[in-house]
Amino acid sequence: MYLEIVSPEATLFSSEVDSVVVPGVNGEFEMLSNHAPIVSILSEGTIRINTHSQSLTFDELHGDVVPHSKDNKVLTVKINSGTIEMKDNKLIILAD
Repeated sequence: MYLEIVSPEATLFSSEVDSVVVPGVNGEFEMLSNHAPIVSILSEGTIRINTHSQSLTFDELHGDVVPHSKDNKVLTVKINSGTIEMKDNKLIILAD
């Protein structure tokens, strides 16, 4: 699936990924390829991006996206709040 994370200042991340775990208002939930269409509000927490079948270069990463300390194929982004939309295998996260 294709993931794009956008903040008011810049696009933080834009690439193909395997899965994404986000902090929903009722707890974390995960989205995989071909997930059903969804629109949801996010709460404060960490987005975990799983890129196990992808090899990303640091040119594709921006300031707020960092490799997870235990697994270099998992990236994390801390957010204060946000909104997501998943449609046609594309996930867009608008994050604060």
